[in-house]
Parts: sequence; C-alpha cells; structure tokens
Amino acid sequence: MTRRNEVLIGEAAALYGLAPSAVRWWERKGLLDPPAREGGKRRYDETDLRRIGLAYLCCVVGRMPLDQAVVVTSGKATRDAWQTVIETQLAQVEEQMVQLEAARGYLRHALDCTDDDIAGECPVLDAELAEHTPRGRFPDSDLVTAARTAHDRRDEKTVDHPEGDEKPGLCPSCEGPVAPPSRGRPPTYCSPACRQRAYRARRRA
Repeated sequence: MTRRNEVLIGEAAALYGLAPSAVRWWERKGLLDPPAREGGKRRYDETDLRRIGLAYLCCVVGRMPLDQAVVVTSGKATRDAWQTVIETQLAQVEEQMVQLEAARGYLRHALDCTDDDIAGECPVLDAELAEHTPRGRFPDSDLVTAARTAHDRRDEKTVDHPEGDEKPGLCPSCEGPVAPPSRGRPPTYCSPACRQRAYRARRRA
C-alpha cells in the first residue's frame, strides 16, 4: 500500500492533468530527480509533487524548452543560472507578444476591407505596405522601382527567405549577422545573449 505521505506516479501525474508517461519523460530529461521506489514502483512525496508542478509551470505555462527548463527545475543550478534562463525565455515571450499584437492589429484592420480583391482593389493597401513592411524603406518610389532598389541594396537588413538567396538579417542588439535557421521562423537576435541584453535594455527603459 502507498504510504500516507506518498503517492504513486498515476496520482502524481493526475494532480497536474498529465499522463504518467509525461512525468517519466521529464525524469529522463533531467527535469525531475528519480523518486524513491518501493517494490519497483515510483513514490512521490510533497517535494516531488512540487517539483513536478514547477516543471509544468516552466514547460506548459512558460513554454520553456526542456533544455532550459531543466536548469530551473532540477534544483542543481545556482540562482543566477536559473534566473538567466528565465530572463532569456521572458525576453523571447515578450518579443512574441509584440509580434502577435501587431498581427492582431493588422488582421482586425483587414476585416474592415470592403473590396473583393485586397491586392488588386484596396485603396489603402499601398499605405499599409509602406507603414508595416520593409517596402517603407523607399517611400518615394513606386513598387516596381522600390523592388529594384531593394535588390541593389542587398547589404541592408532583410528578412531571410527559404530560398536562401538573401543575406542574413542583422541582430538589433550587436548588429552582427543572424544566421538563417534550417527550418522555422527566422530569429530576430543572433544569440540568446543578445536577446537577453535587449530584454534588459527594455526593462531599464
């Protein structure tokens, strides 16, 4: 029988709405210390349950990658180390929030368009392109001329494209090149350190 101050893995997982396999996975990845066993079965005390809860907060609520969450949850890192990890993740979340706010603002605005073909008929599209896209770098040129000018100025900061025929963007923190990823959305900063510096600068501001 389970001791009064301990629970089995199914009960520990159920407390946070998890499958037992998720708890075992976090254990294999180092987020959780292996719990005590009795008769071959894992047994979790209150501290173990708190650590599972912390892993949930980091991975599910905080959307933290496992290799970063382990620094926070394992109990083996220094306070400075896990705070640095949290600050880095917070900076990334705030960056995503800014991008999502911009996306929401534009999408709400786009819903008000009364034209059947936005690209061909919308009378305010040109102004939106100039305000919200890199096309705004050439406000005095028509689109065709602006495209040719942008092509001739490849040393300027551009958004990376899957074709890979553009130079990488520049990090807004150190102005160094940002290497294009093998897949997924292009990063804004060249390194976690630059992302963290930018976050700290925003906090000071």
